[in-house]
Amino acid sequence: MRYRQIGNTGEKASIIGLGCEHLDGKPFSQVKATIDAALAGGVNLLDVFMPGTEVRENIAKAIGKRRSDVMVQGHIGSTDVRQQYDISRDLPTVKKYFETLLHIFGYIDFGMMFFIDTDEDYKGVFETGFADYVQKLKQQGDIRHIGFSSHNPAMATRVLKTGLPEMMLFSINLAFDLYPAEVNALDELHQGLDKSAFHGFDPDRAALYTLCETMGIGITVMKTLGGGKLVSPEHTPFDRPLTAAQCMEYALTRPAVASVMVGCQTPEEVKDTLRYLDMSESERDYTPVMNTLRNDFKGNCVYCGHCQPCPVGIDIATVNKYLDIARLDAKHISPSIRSHYAGLDKSGGDCIACGSCESRCPFDVPIIKNMAEAAQLLR
Repeated sequence: MRYRQIGNTGEKASIIGLGCEHLDGKPFSQVKATIDAALAGGVNLLDVFMPGTEVRENIAKAIGKRRSDVMVQGHIGSTDVRQQYDISRDLPTVKKYFETLLHIFGYIDFGMMFFIDTDEDYKGVFETGFADYVQKLKQQGDIRHIGFSSHNPAMATRVLKTGLPEMMLFSINLAFDLYPAEVNALDELHQGLDKSAFHGFDPDRAALYTLCETMGIGITVMKTLGGGKLVSPEHTPFDRPLTAAQCMEYALTRPAVASVMVGCQTPEEVKDTLRYLDMSESERDYTPVMNTLRNDFKGNCVYCGHCQPCPVGIDIATVNKYLDIARLDAKHISPSIRSHYAGLDKSGGDCIACGSCESRCPFDVPIIKNMAEAAQLLR
């Protein structure tokens, strides 16, 4: 397993996490076998958004004495008052469900303000006692870090700018990133993904990821496989389905992403997911699917890594990530981005302009020019 820092939280997450939704309603023996397989494979991050007591208790029981070996994303405002999964901003109801979760797990590593997608959601969290309750939970040590979940880039940006969250759970996959921001990608997922709406990388979604990188906000990813539709020959919006490994690789190459949460309901599914760690670069490569679209990506780095290896050891994709962030406001570059850039073993200034990277780039990115620009902007 490989691990990444979750923003500035000081916590390191396995790059593959376990989304536990599909363990709901399963017998304890199956829950335990699935959790055991995940932990044996080095997974240390679990998402438990489900409000039902039985599934929560089964997961906690399966973890047992290994509680300190795992981190739990527990959601504040996830209830089942009216239906299986419901959202509540009513404080007594919110407290009832979350404090049951606390009792079961002892503490929650990431207290996630649940599902902030609309203006109404935002007001329900920040214009009531909800956010105050969340801060009190952290002050008491009941939660270690404050996070939130969202599918809407504009609303997620608004939440981040309050300065309250330290991390977020966000829906990231290639299809969602190609939808214009004004399109509700979650609704599209339910109705059927529409390739004709794609117009290259949506700038608002790209800006959200770079904002997270700048602010030190770690991202954990949901909807990595697009609810299974991206890997389905019948439902994929692309000319051919992506593989699970390609979906995971895509999400993991976005700025600020620490971990992809993959839903599994059996130990066999966990082991199959963890095969990603042993796959070759060509097996994980998602660019062939992108090349079936219009030439919307020409000249833009998608951080795919085709440019590697660099003969002098520059991590070209990472330099390009920092450069893209710096370009957003070249006169006011975040000190944290300068610091990250300065910490690289090799940087843009080490480029010898050999051109080997450009000959391998599938999107005709002017890499030599970018390395020189990075050296100038980020020095």
